[in-house]
Amino acid sequence: MLDMHDTAVTFRSLCAEHGIAVTHQRQVLYETMQGMHGHPSPEEVYAVVKRRLPTISLATVYKNIHLFVESGVFRQLSMHHGTLRVEMNSHPHHHLVCSVCKQIQDCAPEELGLPAYSERLSNGFAVERLSIDVIGLCADCQRRPN
Repeated sequence: MLDMHDTAVTFRSLCAEHGIAVTHQRQVLYETMQGMHGHPSPEEVYAVVKRRLPTISLATVYKNIHLFVESGVFRQLSMHHGTLRVEMNSHPHHHLVCSVCKQIQDCAPEELGLPAYSERLSNGFAVERLSIDVIGLCADCQRRPN
């Protein structure tokens, strides 16, 4: 795991690479998101960031998360999960989505028995990313009484 100094250096490097101005709020937001697991929503990020930056607004968190996504620092998960979710895992993977609680878990391609895919399909379509959503019930929701 990166320490705070390494995270700050990485953040500054990413900002330079993606043409983003470095600000204290953005750095705290980036550090917070790097420390979060799963696929956080802006509201979840805001709840954590607010502890370090009490004056930050939810609108500022949304704006900067969109900036990070648009510039390529982070990726956005499929938009059909109900709210913006940010992809923290940069390794190739797919998603297990609970149809009840909407929890999203990462799933390795091998776990689904999927073959490798081509970056260019026969019709000339250039694949940027392949992400499969497996919809079902998570273990917690299966244990809950109806």
